[in-house]
Amino acid sequence: MRTVVIGAGAVGAACALALTEAGAEVIVLDRAGVAAETSSRCEGNILVSDKGPGPEADLAILANRTWRELAKRLDDEPAPGRPATEFEAKGGVVVAFGAGAGALEEFAATQRAIGIRAVPVSAAELRELEPHLSDAVDAGVHYPDDAQVQPSLATQAMLAHALRLGAEFRIAEVIGARHAHGRITGVDTSDGVVEADAVVNCAGPWAGAVAELLGGRLDIRPRRGVILVTTPMRQRVFHKVYDADYVGAVGSADAALQTSTVVESTPAGTVLIGSSRERVGFSAEDMLPPLAEIAAKATRLFPFLADTMLLRSYFGFRPYTPDHLPAIGEDGDVAGLFHAAGHEGAGIGLAPTTGELIAHAVLGSPAPLDPTPFLPTRAGLRSAA
Repeated sequence: MRTVVIGAGAVGAACALALTEAGAEVIVLDRAGVAAETSSRCEGNILVSDKGPGPEADLAILANRTWRELAKRLDDEPAPGRPATEFEAKGGVVVAFGAGAGALEEFAATQRAIGIRAVPVSAAELRELEPHLSDAVDAGVHYPDDAQVQPSLATQAMLAHALRLGAEFRIAEVIGARHAHGRITGVDTSDGVVEADAVVNCAGPWAGAVAELLGGRLDIRPRRGVILVTTPMRQRVFHKVYDADYVGAVGSADAALQTSTVVESTPAGTVLIGSSRERVGFSAEDMLPPLAEIAAKATRLFPFLADTMLLRSYFGFRPYTPDHLPAIGEDGDVAGLFHAAGHEGAGIGLAPTTGELIAHAVLGSPAPLDPTPFLPTRAGLRSAA
């Protein structure tokens, strides 16, 4: 089975790895390079803490376990040109101010019912977990299973392993498709025609446009997010820490600017500060409002950040779907065309299990869980022709 994977971000790399390990001949195409877009402009989250009961939580719980096995395999089997993933099983702490404490605990209770470890902690226990938290924080929940990777390096590591197993990578832009008898038979690229038995669209925020280019339909929209990075410092943040507003922002359908506080340290000593969400197309304008809101909220959570120097800021576009579930499986109109996109801010965390679902859809290998909720043909996801 000769399979073309469009997109060399985390999801594309994971799909390429899963397909190659399952026996397919894989060619990965990307117009810019490995992790050149969304996967190098995010925090590398592997979270269960922000998932309420439902299909995405099921996928996240399984993917969390899969990441631990995959990261160990990638990091324990070094090879030339393959970086470490920087996997950290650091755990997460979600906090609330004032009246938000009750809602946070209610949400955690629903998570415990589906097997997520969500441990309520007192104010004193919070200070043991995070000594530099603001005194204004009233309550928190500890999520021992939250983790993180360095997203660009983890993407490179997955793809490098796929290449070692026989996959091929080309820098080329897909500009069209070849069809025969209602089935896709290859893609036209800026570097010529690439024939294929199957094509997997892993183009992230651009997946909707790529689907249309290939004759399919998929409602994927860009959602912009901004992150601040401090200069290196001694470690004063020990988990991934965010306020409970983050969960609401993730699940919101509002196109307007929404910000919440997400703070975590990196192995390099910098602190990453987020997060924002807004649907402004692929615009790079009007960046000051989200930056200002993020900075103000972060200092409320960790007061020491008010005296910290910023190294840089960056932004990226997340692939948003109207029903907040990724699209994983075969297109409804074009046989042989598959999609793996729409993970929004969870693409890094859900990537390995997404790859397994794509291997199931393309090759018939065992599915890690029921693929039905994620099918691109589900109601409300496919845009009008």
